[in-house]
Amino acid sequence: MTELVLSETRDRVVILTLNRPEKLNALNYALIDRLLSLLDLIETDDGVRAVILTGAGERAFSAGADIHEFSLSVAEGADVAMRDFVTRGQRLTARLEAFRKPVIAAVNGLAFGGGCEITEAVPLAVASDRALFAKPEINLAMPPTFGGTQRLPRLAGRKRALELLLTGEAFSPHRAVEFGIVNKVVPHAELMPEAHDLARRIIGHSPAAVAAILTSVARGINHSIAEGLLVEAEQFARMAPTTDLREGLSAWIERRKPTYDGTWTHVTRPAETRRAAQQLDRMASGG
Repeated sequence: MTELVLSETRDRVVILTLNRPEKLNALNYALIDRLLSLLDLIETDDGVRAVILTGAGERAFSAGADIHEFSLSVAEGADVAMRDFVTRGQRLTARLEAFRKPVIAAVNGLAFGGGCEITEAVPLAVASDRALFAKPEINLAMPPTFGGTQRLPRLAGRKRALELLLTGEAFSPHRAVEFGIVNKVVPHAELMPEAHDLARRIIGHSPAAVAAILTSVARGINHSIAEGLLVEAEQFARMAPTTDLREGLSAWIERRKPTYDGTWTHVTRPAETRRAAQQLDRMASGG
């Protein structure tokens, strides 16, 4: 049986490859479930610091949902389609968005529908100059269902997002950069080296600090600035008693390269943690 998601670890980075090239890496239910299970394993593996997500073959990152499978769920009624398709897809994009290790999409070809929604959800993305994006769900008489109606307007702005959502027209990777969907476009041959370089530039830092930043942005971006600042303060309070923060400060003062242990090891007394929590409570209550 073909492995639906290939997994390879290299230099503390896991490369996950959607592996249905004959179907343009369409997201069937089994593939989504496998990807979710791999993310669960990766999150608790201290030896892994980052994830690169890409597609097998030369043509597609992912052409979106497996329409043949989805249509069978629709034929069984709205409840089944919601359970099998919508809930599953939204669980995947929410998981990628809130993941506590950096996930970098290396978009190597078509990123249509669910493939585009995955790219919108991950914190970082690099696109090949051969990539092509689209929000084609309107052609099936339906809205996007993996978060595309919510994340794209937040990235691109309401009017630009609605143009893409309501026409279903494909757009270039350079427009994807303009819309905030990807960080950078590179020649196709440089895609994976560029993704690995980006991962390398991140994983040299404290993994706990990386997780705190990812969480602060993911949780705070849809709140008011005041609520977002509480999220930021909460994440700092979690970092304050760690050996990583002490090491980062000491290394800066001593003008040396820091060495992080990669864990949430605490060095302060419980009372200090309690005081930090109490201060956060006062901030939240306006006191």
